[in-house]
Amino acid sequence: MSNNEFEPPESLPNSQAAKPESAAAPVQTRGAAKEEKKPGWERDVLEKLALFAVKEQRARRRWSIFFRIVGLFVLVFGVWAIFNYGKTETQPLGTHTALVEIKGTIESEGQGSAGVVIPALDKAFAAQDSVGVILKINSPGGSPVQAGMINDEITRLRKAYPKKPIYVVVEEICASGGYYIAAAADKIYVDKASLIGSVGVLMDGFGFTGLMDKLGVERRLLTAGENKSFLDPFSPQSARQKEYAQAMLNEIHQQFIEVVRQGRGARLKETPETFSGLIWTGSKAIEAGLADGYGTVDSVARDVIKAEDVVDYTQSENLSERVLKKFGVAVGSGIARFMTGGNQQLQLR
Repeated sequence: MSNNEFEPPESLPNSQAAKPESAAAPVQTRGAAKEEKKPGWERDVLEKLALFAVKEQRARRRWSIFFRIVGLFVLVFGVWAIFNYGKTETQPLGTHTALVEIKGTIESEGQGSAGVVIPALDKAFAAQDSVGVILKINSPGGSPVQAGMINDEITRLRKAYPKKPIYVVVEEICASGGYYIAAAADKIYVDKASLIGSVGVLMDGFGFTGLMDKLGVERRLLTAGENKSFLDPFSPQSARQKEYAQAMLNEIHQQFIEVVRQGRGARLKETPETFSGLIWTGSKAIEAGLADGYGTVDSVARDVIKAEDVVDYTQSENLSERVLKKFGVAVGSGIARFMTGGNQQLQLR
């Protein structure tokens, strides 16, 4: 053998001698990288969980603070409303003009109901220092029952307190049921552009029989009593029931007419159109004897009653009563409309 065959490995080229080392190195590096990533991944997950828990706790705390603030606001407002409601009843007022306001639709619930207006009128007349009462009306009308109850109470109070006049002041509108109430007052004052009158009665609704026929919907209604389905909107209109309803409207209309005639007396310049349901401006209403003159709350208190200080006796519901009543009315009204078809409403409008 030659000496070349016995050359030591060190004599090999550097590239060939380094191959085993360079091939093994990447294997060791990848294993080390895997071992280094494992604990870092666990820490990331733990950090994310901890951060989520902190955010959740912060959100819960923010909502808790929000509801506490809302509760505190409601409590403070309720205390203020109670204090403000009783203030006019306890503090000495001196000689003044009492004010009661009817605003909006006259119905069994709300500020235009007899249950709210009558107690306010009673307090206004009973107050020792009140020398006259102003009833401010801004109403398009509403229930003939509620309007009739208020009208009757005004008539009673005028007899019980003959030295305390009651005047109606109209701003925007005093129509139908609103005018039914106003007719009981000693005098009615308006603005020249106010809307006055509409002495009439209506019963409105809808009929769905044609639509049901097109859609192929069949009405299945069982009643005990031949007229129990009176003017049912989902059944064909009965000529007999329509005639009965018209007679009922005419009767209520006649009651309305008599109230106006008694209240206005000789001042009323009656024509065929007076009780036709037409509405007049304030200036035309004065000409027709439906109103007495122009005036506002302040001018009537100052120039007619001669007591410039005005004290408002209008009853105001507190927040809790208003919310509960609205909820109760909405639920009750929904049930009633569902049971009756929801289309028949008798109104002075």
